[in-house]
Amino acid sequence: MSRVKRGVHSKKTRRTYFKAAKGFTGGHGRLWKTVMNAVDRAGKYAYRDRKVRKRDFRRLWITRLNAAARAHGLSYSQFIRGASLAGIALDRKSLAALAIEQPEAFAQICTQAKAKLPVKAA
Repeated sequence: MSRVKRGVHSKKTRRTYFKAAKGFTGGHGRLWKTVMNAVDRAGKYAYRDRKVRKRDFRRLWITRLNAAARAHGLSYSQFIRGASLAGIALDRKSLAALAIEQPEAFAQICTQAKAKLPVKAA
């Protein structure tokens, strides 16, 4: 059986890990074992947080919509229900941007949504 020398590949692996750990502080950017652990952990967080970011933005848009809708006498759930009944097919991201950048247009959407809500019997 022939002899296998692995120097080139191990150096390449280390080089990629150290490149990924650029900017890490202390031993996390200098020592091989801690660099491996730090880069692997950072990769796990990066993978997880790419999905968490989407949740966070949706929560932000809902919070903004709730605040803007309450200024017009609607709760968030009433606003979304009325908007869907009125046939307004804008997503939460664009509605939240509209509420901040063009309050007059958002006010018109709120009046349309309020008009389509069923009247509660007392």
